[in-house]
Amino acid sequence: MSTPQPTEIALHQASRLLEIAFSDGAVFRLPCELLRVYSPSAEVRGHGPGQEVLQAGKREVEITAVEPVGSYAVRLVFSDGHDTGLYSWDYLYHLGTNQDRLWQEYLDRLARAGASREPSGAVSERVVRQSGPGASWKKL
Repeated sequence: MSTPQPTEIALHQASRLLEIAFSDGAVFRLPCELLRVYSPSAEVRGHGPGQEVLQAGKREVEITAVEPVGSYAVRLVFSDGHDTGLYSWDYLYHLGTNQDRLWQEYLDRLARAGASREPSGAVSERVVRQSGPGASWKKL
């Protein structure tokens, strides 16, 4: 059985989602971050099993262009400059049908590596309450 073909592809830039409708009626809304961290490129996948490179800091990544490649794939251009993966219809369908599992696996790998979805250089602010007389809130 062959993979259904896309009937519509729409980039929703405000919500950072790529929406893909397939000929079998399936519709997937894939976050840009998911597409970036599961890029089929050698940069992300490596050149063999066990050579995958964990992509951290991609929470705010956007797709800046969707370029057709023949009648079998698209090339996605990301705001972080990544543009080397070809997303075949088979691969996009796989990402859509397995989105929840793949997302959880990604979060688990980040946690094991002590890495973050936040872009490098992003400043996270912590506020703590000091104890004792005259205690107040303090930004760290």
